[in-house]
Amino acid sequence: MRSIAIVSSQAFSIVNFRASLIEALVRTGAKVYAFAPDYTDGLRGKVTALGAIPIDYELSRTSIDPVKDLRAIIELRRNLRRLRPDVALTYFVKPVIYGSIASRLAGVPRRAAMIEGLGFVFMDDPRATSLRRRALRVVVSAMYRFALRLNHRVFFLNSDDLDELVQARIVNPQVTVQLDGIGVDLEHFCPMPPPGGPVIFVMVARMLREKGVYDFVDAARRLKAESPHLIFRLVGDIDPNPGSIDRKELMKWHDEGLIEWTGHVEDVRPHLQSATAFVLPSYREGLPRSTQEAMACGRAIVTTDVPGCRDTVVDGINGYLVPPRDPSALAAAMSRLAARPSTAAEMGVQSRQMAERRFDARAINRRILAELGLAP
Repeated sequence: MRSIAIVSSQAFSIVNFRASLIEALVRTGAKVYAFAPDYTDGLRGKVTALGAIPIDYELSRTSIDPVKDLRAIIELRRNLRRLRPDVALTYFVKPVIYGSIASRLAGVPRRAAMIEGLGFVFMDDPRATSLRRRALRVVVSAMYRFALRLNHRVFFLNSDDLDELVQARIVNPQVTVQLDGIGVDLEHFCPMPPPGGPVIFVMVARMLREKGVYDFVDAARRLKAESPHLIFRLVGDIDPNPGSIDRKELMKWHDEGLIEWTGHVEDVRPHLQSATAFVLPSYREGLPRSTQEAMACGRAIVTTDVPGCRDTVVDGINGYLVPPRDPSALAAAMSRLAARPSTAAEMGVQSRQMAERRFDARAINRRILAELGLAP
């Protein structure tokens, strides 16, 4: 029996982002080990229900501690040697770096990494000029350069990230594979008729600064001043990441009547169903799953002209692209759709067609399995 170790830094992401891939692997007869450092009983049960075997290990998602990180590599190596998988697939920054090293040391025959997005360290922000930020980028680049060269395949979700790392000589172009995101289940996220009633703008994301939450709220404030009947809804929870929005601030906006904040939800589809348009003013992404889900449901998209986000919109066709960190431009794009919901509905039809062409998880999973050498 062939086997694969999938190494993540977040158990929730295995259920939310890797479920269809795990199911595809299990259907081929492969044994799947799902590594994460933060399993709860509920998440462990969900991973088991997918047909995978949850494996615990210790890793801090956000802090950098050389001693603890070295222990994580040693623990991963020990577990990988014990389980002897044929393939290791790592994703997110720390698992890609430490998991690639551990997999090589453990003698895993085939190793692959998935770059979900380059993250805040690689964001172009003229305000972020601190010595610490520049030093962190140098360190992360060096660690990526070492770790990615230990892989037989490196998956990218957009061409901007791929080109940047190739030009910086961080990854060998001969091992790179560009995917159209990780895809969505086009039957689960099915076309929904345009909503009636009030105009509602929905943003689904972790409540992080770099997702553009402040820009969304600022745009909402501008539009509410002229059109108080508009509804702006934030769907998603706070995060241990240093860039997380404070819960008190979110509740303040909520209580003020500026936005609706749902916190974490198990199923985003009811919120997408009620949405006139989906909004993601992020500063950089891999290729956002939330936007793909909204497109599959037939919603117009307003997002930023940055890596990852720009790959989901043909400006003026299925939505609008706006500059990042520009609440005024964001509000203007949202205002155009609020004034003409019929335009949003027409754009939503285009979004669904684009999702069918590019974001079918079944087709993307088949390609991943083929590149991993696990195709049936």
